[in-house]
Amino acid sequence: MAGWSDENMAIKQDEIKGRGKQIKGKVREEVGKLTGDRTEQLEGTIELVKGKGQKEIGAIKRKAKE
Repeated sequence: MAGWSDENMAIKQDEIKGRGKQIKGKVREEVGKLTGDRTEQLEGTIELVKGKGQKEIGAIKRKAKE
């Protein structure tokens, strides 16, 4: 992208990857609920929380850079 440095792309990737983890975690969480697999449900919740954290780190980096 024009005007985007490698550092800006890395920050944006944190946000994108974080959102992807959130989606994957939510899917795993729901599959666990539907199948009664509490381990899958818990692992999904953990991945969801990790994704939120990664997304927030990217947002904080982006705001600090502005």
